[in-house]
Amino acid sequence: MSAEIAKLPTEPARRKYELFDDTGFDEVPKKYRKFYRRWGGEGDPLAPNEVLCPVCKIVIRSNRELRPGDRVYCMACMARLRVAEGPDGALVGLVEY
Repeated sequence: MSAEIAKLPTEPARRKYELFDDTGFDEVPKKYRKFYRRWGGEGDPLAPNEVLCPVCKIVIRSNRELRPGDRVYCMACMARLRVAEGPDGALVGLVEY
């Protein structure tokens, strides 16, 4: 047998983001408010660390860059979401349960 090790393509490191303490979203406990914000509608672009909850239309934010396959939790509507890439290339949340 050959001693070759198959090299898997490595993904670049995820970017980290600093979240502000409070975004004014008071529907979750104060400790978690920095991880949520209200969506501004069609003209509101999402950052690479944000995904829109399709159930309650709240933006879920993360300390790190989100990628397809990641899972996030919406505390506002208690939905578990899997991050996927939409047809336009933006990240969308697909409800798991």
